[in-house]
Order: sequence, then structure tokens, then C-alpha cells
Amino acid sequence: MSAERPTLPPVRLHTEAELARDALAAPLLARAVRLARWAGPDTRVGAGGELVDAQLPAAAEHLGLTPDEDGAAEASEAWRLAVDTGLVEVEDPAAEALSPEEDGFGEDDEEFGADAEGTVTAGENLALLTGGSPSDVLAIWLDGLEAAHADATAPVFDDFADLVGEDGSVDFDALDWDPETEAEFLDGVLGNLYLLTVGDGADGAPVPLPALAASMIVPDDMGEPTDDILEQVSDAMMRLDDQFRVLEPIGIVEYRPVDEALLVEEGEETAPPADDEDVTRYGMVKLTPLGLYGIRARMLEAGVDAPAIGDLADKGADALLGGIAYYPEAAARSEIGLWLTKRGGDGAAAELLDAARGADPQAPLRRLHCQQALALVGAEAEPAVRAVLGDPELGGLARVWLAERGAADVPPPSEAMIFWLAVDTISAQLEADGDLDELQELVEGLSGQHSGFFEEAWRVDHPATADVLEAMGRLHSDKKQAKEARKAAFKARSRGGSDS
Repeated sequence: MSAERPTLPPVRLHTEAELARDALAAPLLARAVRLARWAGPDTRVGAGGELVDAQLPAAAEHLGLTPDEDGAAEASEAWRLAVDTGLVEVEDPAAEALSPEEDGFGEDDEEFGADAEGTVTAGENLALLTGGSPSDVLAIWLDGLEAAHADATAPVFDDFADLVGEDGSVDFDALDWDPETEAEFLDGVLGNLYLLTVGDGADGAPVPLPALAASMIVPDDMGEPTDDILEQVSDAMMRLDDQFRVLEPIGIVEYRPVDEALLVEEGEETAPPADDEDVTRYGMVKLTPLGLYGIRARMLEAGVDAPAIGDLADKGADALLGGIAYYPEAAARSEIGLWLTKRGGDGAAAELLDAARGADPQAPLRRLHCQQALALVGAEAEPAVRAVLGDPELGGLARVWLAERGAADVPPPSEAMIFWLAVDTISAQLEADGDLDELQELVEGLSGQHSGFFEEAWRVDHPATADVLEAMGRLHSDKKQAKEARKAAFKARSRGGSDS
């Protein structure tokens, strides 16, 4: 029943139906769909599946784009996505053609030369976008995200001709481009943006681009950044500006680009900015609900532990209490609520109580969340709760729950049970890394309720007794009480050693 701390806080995702609607509305995928439906027997593509230049004006016009270079580029981008996501299938006759020796043509024949054109047919995925399930739509969209991510990390060619040698080969080394490094950098940025968004309640405010770039460049222990670091941050900002412009049309981010006035070449004159302190001029980015879903899917595929609210709804009570051990309180309540909705009240309380037992380090946290879950079960839990009143691990929890509900005929706890519950409660809060002020208040409140608390607490038969008393010694604001706690911790450890 032990639980590992998740790498990331749990995210609250929109439903698959809502996400699928967002995916279909993403500008780039929407254009790709329109082009896939527009394509026909007369549509011609090059050897790489791209639309031939002669087709681009008609494609741009169909999309309502301007028939200039920009419109053609956007149409070409949408077409590539249609190919990458299986909305169209490319048939390349040149690939299936016989060699010149086999078909009788001479070497000078150009019928299947570099300019040979293929045709296209509708892909299977095109029908899935309208007739499939939301999960089908999202699977196709994720393929689109993968393609957009690859485009965002592709090298920028200032002059491609300079890279082509006399023999026609391309000198990729001259690009100074490492695809793995580029992909890792962008994934790191998206991971940081995901963490900021989830930590802010999955509806976080836009993040300034300089802060996001700095999160990847500036060391955590650095005070004042050096000029070299600042230059690296500036370079990273410009790179991210290009990348977010590419990623926004697939629907994962809302992006306000860097103000063009800031991008003038050195020596050029520009109007002075209206507000030098306006951080939004340097770019602002925010993950969309679809972006949260997409980035989480990529992280899961990479082996990152990225939980989502609802992951545990179909699991047993042991998986529930272990899984939410380190969740924030609101997230834990949401997960419990979904679990109870799936489970129903019948038998849930008994299953939760059984899963709360144990002497491992996470057991106190399970009991804490069990009590939280029982509060959501309501009156139906009372028979199961009364059944464990005599249980040494659950009896104290049961009495607290019954007392909070104003139940009658609740037997008073023994002194040993009171102390055991105090140790268990503090142990749970310590394991959860709770708020220090609240923890200090809890420590001082519990020790203050009973005179001579530390004279008795070291005898408590709980696996965490010594650790709890040591923590109380660190946290208690009263020096005398803190010293008593440390002495009690020493006695508890000595007793534990002699017992073993």
C-alpha cells in the first residue's frame, strides 16, 4: 500500500468530449480537414507528399487565405498536417515504377524523374473525425501535435542553397542543429509551463516569455544573472517566440507574440515603446485545456508520472488512499468524490477503513484521507465506523468521525488511544509536508491539551513515535517543551532498541 510521491500535481482535465471539440476547432487541424475534403483525383503532390506549387493558390483560396506567399505557406502547412495525421493517403507512382532497365526506358527518360507527381485519396482518419469517438479524434489530434512539435524544433534555413554541395548533398552539420537537444529544450519549457498551470489550479494566468526562458537557463542558486546568462535567456526567448507561433495553431497554447518593435535589427530606428515596463510586450503564453491534455499525454509516453483527477475512480480503496496520499486537499476531495460516485455508498466505508490499516510510513496519511472520504460518504458510513471502535489503529479515527456527526453512544477513548491518535495525526501531517505554521499549531495544541504530554507520549506503541517527538522538539515554540519533546524522542528510540 505504499505510495510514491508523484512527479507533478494532479491535473483536472476537461472531458474527452470537450477536448475533442477543442481539437476539431484548432485552426491547423480544421484547415487540414478542409483540404483533405477538397482534395480529389486531380490533386497533385510531390515526392514527399507535399502539394506541388501549382496547387497551392487553389488550396489557399479554398481555405479563405490570401493568394500570396503567406497564404500559400499556410495552405502548405495545413496540407502537411493532413498527410501526417492520415487524413489523406499519398499515392506516389514514381515509388512503384520500374527501373529504367526493367521498363525499357533509357537513362534520359524523365517520366519518373525528380518532378514526378503523385495523387491522393481520402485517408481512413478523415471519416473518424466525424464518425468516430472523442478518443478517436484526440488520437488523431495527438498525431498532429507530434507533427507540430517536430516543425517547431526544425532548423530555420536562412539560405538553404548555401547548405547544398556541388554533388547535391545537404551539409546538415553546417546548421549547428541537434534535433534531440532542440526537442529536449522545448519539452522542458512545456513541462515547466504545465507545472505552473497545474500548480495554479489548471486555469493559470499567462506566463511571461522571459520568465519561462529563464526557468530553463538561470541556475536555481544564482543570485544576480551574469551578462552571459542574460544573453542566453534573450536567445531562448527568441527561439521560443518562433516555436510558440508554430504551436499555437494546433491549439495547445494561447500566445501573445513578442512585440515586433523589439525585434528590429541593430542600427535600425524604431519608435520608443509606450511602456518600457510592460512585460506583455516580451511575449505571454498560456496552456489551453487541450494543451494540458496534450502535454500530459506526451509526458506519460515519456514515462513521467503525471496524474489526473479521475485516474483512481475505478481502482480499489487501497489504490485510492495510496494514490491521493500526496495530493493537495482540494484534489484529494475531488478524486474521492469521483471514486464514491463510481463505487456507490454500499460497502464503500468498510472498504476504505480496511485500506486505512497498516504500520508503513504512509499509513497515517491513508487514515487521514480515509477520514476525509468517510465525511463524504455521510450517514451510510456509520455502521462500518462503529464496527471498528475497538480497533487499535482505527478506533480513534472512528470516535472523531462519530463525534463530528453528533452521534450518540460513542464510548470514550482510553488514554492510550488518545496518545496514539495524536502521534498518528502528526505523523500524517509530517509525511504530507504540510504548512509549517499549521503543523506548529497542531503540535502545540495537542501537547497543550494534556499536562505531562511528553512524559507519556514516548511510551506510545506507534512506528512513528520517535520521529514525531523529534519533530515536535523542532517545531515547538516553547523552549522548555521543545527540550521535553527531544528527551521523550530519545527515550522512545531507546525503548525501540531494547524491544528489538
